[in-house]
Amino acid sequence: MGATTKTRNTTETERKYDGVDDTSPDQLAGPLVGVGAIAAVAGDGVVSLTAEYYDTRDERLAAQGITLRRRTGGHDAGWHLKLPVGPDTREEIQAPLADRPPEALVALVRSRVRRAELLPLVTLRTRRDRRALSNADGTELAELVLDQVTAERGEHTARWSEVEVELAEGADPALLDAVEERLAAAGLTRSAARSKLHRALAETGARPPEAGPAAPPADDDAAGSYVLAYARRQVRALVDLDPAVRRDLPDAVHQMRVATRRLRSALRTFRPVLDRGATDPVRNELRWLAAELGLERDREVMAERLSARLAELPPRLRLGPLDQRLSADTRTRRAEIRERVLATLDGPRYLDLLDTLDGLLAAPPLRGAATSPAREVLADVVRRDRDRLRARLRTAETAPAGTERDVALHEARKAAKRARYAAEAALPVLGSSAEKKRKRFKGVQQALGEHQDSVLARAELLRLADQAQQAGEPTFSYGVLYEREAELAAAARRKLRKLRS
Repeated sequence: MGATTKTRNTTETERKYDGVDDTSPDQLAGPLVGVGAIAAVAGDGVVSLTAEYYDTRDERLAAQGITLRRRTGGHDAGWHLKLPVGPDTREEIQAPLADRPPEALVALVRSRVRRAELLPLVTLRTRRDRRALSNADGTELAELVLDQVTAERGEHTARWSEVEVELAEGADPALLDAVEERLAAAGLTRSAARSKLHRALAETGARPPEAGPAAPPADDDAAGSYVLAYARRQVRALVDLDPAVRRDLPDAVHQMRVATRRLRSALRTFRPVLDRGATDPVRNELRWLAAELGLERDREVMAERLSARLAELPPRLRLGPLDQRLSADTRTRRAEIRERVLATLDGPRYLDLLDTLDGLLAAPPLRGAATSPAREVLADVVRRDRDRLRARLRTAETAPAGTERDVALHEARKAAKRARYAAEAALPVLGSSAEKKRKRFKGVQQALGEHQDSVLARAELLRLADQAQQAGEPTFSYGVLYEREAELAAAARRKLRKLRS
């Protein structure tokens, strides 16, 4: 997120209201005493704020409910990036004041803007009159502000007044509903605009921004409609998760990798619907992206697994600096992999892939089966993926123990994952039938995943043992852990046989 720019994160939960007319903040805030835990109202003066909102020329950020602004005036002057989290809630990431958008914030919207330049589109000048709403102990629960806004976009100008009620961090969200009842009684109504920016664009005559590539006309009962809707959800998840991965949020890498794999699997599973001549090159790029993301995710999983094995080891079997070696190795590899993942997300190959996916959804390469009834097509592809899984499991059963069996079980795991994703995509059409299959495929996938994790853990233990030996450290404990992992692999194979019986 940028080595030299410090950022600060807050969660903003607020609602906006119209119908203010000549009402003063005191007339609105005073009657709120007694609402919920509100016991006092205090004003802290009027401030003048100026905010320049930045976006691409085609307003890609505004289309997705994202705002990036440079604000002066008030207590939080600086750059503010707001990302939607849920109804009434956005996450705000702040950076110090500078002339141009800080790279730390630009990186967080790169999956949306790609290579497009960020430009100042609208300037808002706001006269803000604020009232703090506090409980009996003096703790601020929320704030009510009356904003008198002037929006400037080129030669166009618009003016309006609005009220905002924003919860303090940690305050009960139910307070917003109670306050809204009182404001509604005073004649205020919820604003239809998602943000000041959206209202400014609308009232200065700008064309409403479009969210992503336009979807082609759809036949709701056709297989193509369902397949494209599923693919669109995965692309949206991939784009949405990009800033979370950059910020190193928990589970973000895993979720982004899952979206990438689901999309890649769908492009293969639904070849009767989508022309593989167009989708196979995209699948190759998705395989590359999943592999890059997998470096960090696999490291996370392996570190957690080996730490768990170490914790199980009795003290008398702990010979040498096991924890220290594992921790040092994990820190070193994490830093290297983290740097590589960020370079991938900033690289041209990744941005080209996102552009290609947009183009694929805007002009999908549909085949004849796309117009067939969805129930028939989706049931057929789920059956085919189930049959492929069964065939790979039979191959694994007859493979000799050792590397050949491990590889065969890994191939079966990939088939189980593909079958599971196919069943997930078919859920809206096949309902409970697809859900039963999804659960069964997931169980098989998990057992096979446990086996593969053990295979990789044993290889990692051999690597660590080799390092320890070269450093003159005991290697006995690594052998004990290796045998424990072999036992876990055998347990996973037994579980798999049980699932198939």
